[in-house]
Amino acid sequence: MRLTGKTAIVTGGGSGFGEGIAKTYAREGANVVVNDLNGAAAERVASEIALAGGKAIAVAGDVTRGEDWTRLREAALEDFGSVQIVVNNAGTTHRNKPVLEVTEAEFDRVYAVNVKSLYWSVQEFVPYFRAQGGGVFVNIASTAGVRPRPGLVWYNGSKGAVIIASKSLAAELGPDRIRVNCVNPVIGETGLLSEFMGVEDTPENRKRFLAGIPLGRFSTPQDIANACLYLASDEAEFITGVCLEVDGGRCV
Repeated sequence: MRLTGKTAIVTGGGSGFGEGIAKTYAREGANVVVNDLNGAAAERVASEIALAGGKAIAVAGDVTRGEDWTRLREAALEDFGSVQIVVNNAGTTHRNKPVLEVTEAEFDRVYAVNVKSLYWSVQEFVPYFRAQGGGVFVNIASTAGVRPRPGLVWYNGSKGAVIIASKSLAAELGPDRIRVNCVNPVIGETGLLSEFMGVEDTPENRKRFLAGIPLGRFSTPQDIANACLYLASDEAEFITGVCLEVDGGRCV
């Protein structure tokens, strides 16, 4: 198993990509701290991991708040003794719509969840990883930060910020043996699908979006989890500052 002896924190782990990452990490031997704003969802995923023979705890919390990150770190250390991996997966979007229709509240929420959460994870875990002699961040960005679509301007911008911040962190933190990488999913079958499309989730509307993906399907949680597994594993010990598109060819 590729993550035996490691502990990973997965934000937004109560559903979608985060759930897939958390369960895959657990199957590969990691202790997993499942974080989600929805505490019941985090508890469900942690319980399912335990029933499958893995080790996991659930910690409810808001990734936009520094005190919640402190509590998350403390809970992980109390239960598992150390942390080697932080997956910044929690994210949100405004609905696909013209840029002038996006409200200030929607803008603030997108940047708080998608970008400020990364700031807080760095504030909380870089000093810890330095003291431990290294660590790994895996940040979930998006193909939207590489090849943006109309109607998602501020979401696209937030994911572009995650990509550039991740590369910058990789350059700055490399001497501390702290690796920082991104995974860029294409649109996937998650709870945010209709928000990304900006229209009702129908076979006809899906067909329109799938036309831009050469491999002809949306991404799945397992697709994203497989990439995150590799980047967190010792097999990727010489890889940092990479943004891996998991997109069926969307960005070609």
